[in-house]
Amino acid sequence: MSKGRVLELFYDVVSSYSWLGFEIMCRYKNIWNVDVQFRPGFLGGIMQATGSLSAMRFVTAVQLVHPEFVEPVSRELWRRIWSEDKDITEPESILEAAKKAGMPEDVAKKVLATISSPEVKNKLKETTESALKYGVFGMPSIVAHINGKPQLYFGSDRFELLAHKLGEKWYGPVPQKSHL
Repeated sequence: MSKGRVLELFYDVVSSYSWLGFEIMCRYKNIWNVDVQFRPGFLGGIMQATGSLSAMRFVTAVQLVHPEFVEPVSRELWRRIWSEDKDITEPESILEAAKKAGMPEDVAKKVLATISSPEVKNKLKETTESALKYGVFGMPSIVAHINGKPQLYFGSDRFELLAHKLGEKWYGPVPQKSHL
């Protein structure tokens, strides 16, 4: 149980700072006993400048039909662009990231075929509009829902403040296994 505490993590895989925030949230979700809702968004819709639309549509499509792959697929897209300096806008590159994330090739191809569908486009647009309603102006942004009240935290350097608000301890960006 998360004690009624929900953290919405708005992110875009084109943002290296989103990756930092994503990894820290993944490490702390059990330590802090919070429900983390991954909210892949389109940073370009907020800041009007990015090349990640096809990748974020893919992550959105994954979220719609195979949510169990959202975390590993997002991580692999970040690795491709930020650790391996590879393009994440081409279908072949997206499929390679999905494969490395453990998604079966036939499943990944079916998901990729849906990225231009109205359902996927509308879901990504809806998530981006939701972020804007919370006042998101960049990513990563976390909207913490604590006892029904949303609070916005922007940046991958706000986790100590978030921990304080949650009444939890901050163990740094890489908590020891004894805290997990």
